[in-house]
Amino acid sequence: MTSQTPHFPASPPTTPAAEGRTMNIGEAAAATGLSAKMIRHYEQLGLIGAPRRTAAGYRRYDERALRTLRFVRHARDLGFGLESIGRLVSLWQDPQRSSAEVKRIALEHVAELERRIALLTRMRDAIGATALRCHGDDRAECPILEDLARG
Repeated sequence: MTSQTPHFPASPPTTPAAEGRTMNIGEAAAATGLSAKMIRHYEQLGLIGAPRRTAAGYRRYDERALRTLRFVRHARDLGFGLESIGRLVSLWQDPQRSSAEVKRIALEHVAELERRIALLTRMRDAIGATALRCHGDDRAECPILEDLARG
């Protein structure tokens, strides 16, 4: 009988901010997958709180700010608009929040995505049908251009 050593997953990588240190905007950008420009934009919109600043005026981001930036980035990746993200950030940071409000925002977003999908499907079908009518050869006649010209 051989004894097996238990396997423990590696600890998640830590950032300087997770170790209690703060990060400059370039480090925060690298740690969150956002550009420095987007971080400043989200700060200006109030999606993240104003970071501490050094005596020279440089921004310093702590782990809480990084978590919020990752939250915002993930919400943007899912297609939420900035207004909804602002509301979701507020709810996320509120321990007294109602999950009903979070669900309402999510379901509104799903409905909007379904509207966009339907529109994109109609656009794809219309362009595909027109493309099928085009010979795609040396002829000058082209139903695609004719349809576009008709508006």
